Amino acid sequence: MKDVSFGQYYPVKSFVHKMDARVKILLSIAYIVAVFLVKSEPEFYFLGFAACFLFVLIATMLSRVPFMKMLKSVKGVIFFVIFSAVLQIFFNKKGTPLWEGGFITDAGLYNAAFITVRIVLVVLGASLLTFTTSPVEVADGIESLLTPLKIIKFPVHEFALVMSIALRFIPTLLDETDRIIKAQKARGADFESGRLFRRIKALIPVLIPLLISSFRRADELADAMDARCYAGSKNRTRYKKMKPSYRDLLGVLAVAGLIVGVVMLNGVLGVAV
Repeated sequence: MKDVSFGQYYPVKSFVHKMDARVKILLSIAYIVAVFLVKSEPEFYFLGFAACFLFVLIATMLSRVPFMKMLKSVKGVIFFVIFSAVLQIFFNKKGTPLWEGGFITDAGLYNAAFITVRIVLVVLGASLLTFTTSPVEVADGIESLLTPLKIIKFPVHEFALVMSIALRFIPTLLDETDRIIKAQKARGADFESGRLFRRIKALIPVLIPLLISSFRRADELADAMDARCYAGSKNRTRYKKMKPSYRDLLGVLAVAGLIVGVVMLNGVLGVAV
């Protein structure tokens, strides 16, 4: 579990870390839109995904976050990736069978590869946001972006607080899970052998202590906030003021260029095909 890095903040001084949190959130959403704009036809998605991957690679270099640490964030969704790929391989009946009378088609393999790469790119983009933005900055950024919803009495501050706390406790819960699993293994528990149902049943001694620990941490956090007279957004001041800079403008231009490039690739290749 310690190899899963999704949700962890990587404190370092870099170009991306110094960007405005609000801009980084919007750029992350725009990047995900660019990934989903890539067409699923084999003639299209290779160049489109290559452009998205190159963008993530350059952004990672500017953020000074180790790329291997970025790749570890994919481990958190590896089961979902494999499950989606298997569904496409075995249940997609479109295309030509790979062998006579076979049930695996070329279209199924193409779609499995397409979905796998799309999920990995989306996770890498989301991980770059969490690695370069602290939970406090994420909460402030979300609250600032959703401020217009206060007109319709939407609990903007509470929503932003829940999101930031959830991101903050992802690595904590992963460490707690790893500790519980090691403790159970020391008592003779086996999580790796046997059939699937037996493995799932063996996780029950892990889930129950994890839930109890989560509730205890939540109660301790609530008590700590009450002791500090936390009163939500009412008359709340902030130590760091969010101010857009030239870095944010360059980020906007880069993501806009990525989206335009993906759209142009779709159009040019569509005409060529």
